Amino acid sequence: MSQHNQPRQLTHEQAMRYSRQVMLPGFDLDKQELLLTKKVLLIGVGGLGCAAAQYLVASGIAAITLVDDDIVEHSNLQRQILHTESDIGVKKCESAKQKLALINSQTTIKTIAQRLDDNHLGQVLTEHHIVLDCSDNLATRNQLNLACLQKNVPLVSGAAIRMEGQVFSMQPQNKDACYGCLSRFFGEQQLSCVDAGVLSPVVGVIGAMQALEAIKILVNFGQSLSNKLMLFDAMTMQWQSFKVNKHADCPICSHLV
Repeated sequence: MSQHNQPRQLTHEQAMRYSRQVMLPGFDLDKQELLLTKKVLLIGVGGLGCAAAQYLVASGIAAITLVDDDIVEHSNLQRQILHTESDIGVKKCESAKQKLALINSQTTIKTIAQRLDDNHLGQVLTEHHIVLDCSDNLATRNQLNLACLQKNVPLVSGAAIRMEGQVFSMQPQNKDACYGCLSRFFGEQQLSCVDAGVLSPVVGVIGAMQALEAIKILVNFGQSLSNKLMLFDAMTMQWQSFKVNKHADCPICSHLV
């Protein structure tokens, strides 16, 4: 799809609805009108995805596509806040879609209740302006990273476990360091929330930060996390930011022109 959608003028109702964003210095009507044209691909409707999706839809994006092949289980309810007790056994995509539609009926919400192979992912990417990686494994993160590089689509990746979380973003058009430049320093970690646990608000904090970063990238507002990794330590309530250098021998981006 074209990445240069023309902003559309806000209606009076929309101007009132998004007035708290419009009044921000440097955001104003132009950024909100631009946001109303943007389409987001969100991979993983678990703890991170549930938190991120709510803020994206509430902020006024044009459309969001939710991708997840899982169903809601009782143990998910502790942190995956779009799902409720009555959703147990329901596909996560459908459960999330129902709740998000109640937040903003003007946002188009699509679902893909299956894992995407490389070909399908590439096709879906061309229909969106940014990808939120809310997955829970390194293989998927690396798959999304490569696909975003190939299709020149920005990526915002998040992860959370125990009392820790991280946020990383990449904009291929800026020749940013990619997720491979970061992940080359660590192998696949077998621990998951099932094994190591996670405190419920930690995934909410990281998911909200992913949504914030995505909005800033979509409308070019403020500074992004390009070439940086942000780490959150919930035990001490501290954030740290580390520079991530683009590596000439990165196993992923060094092979792409």
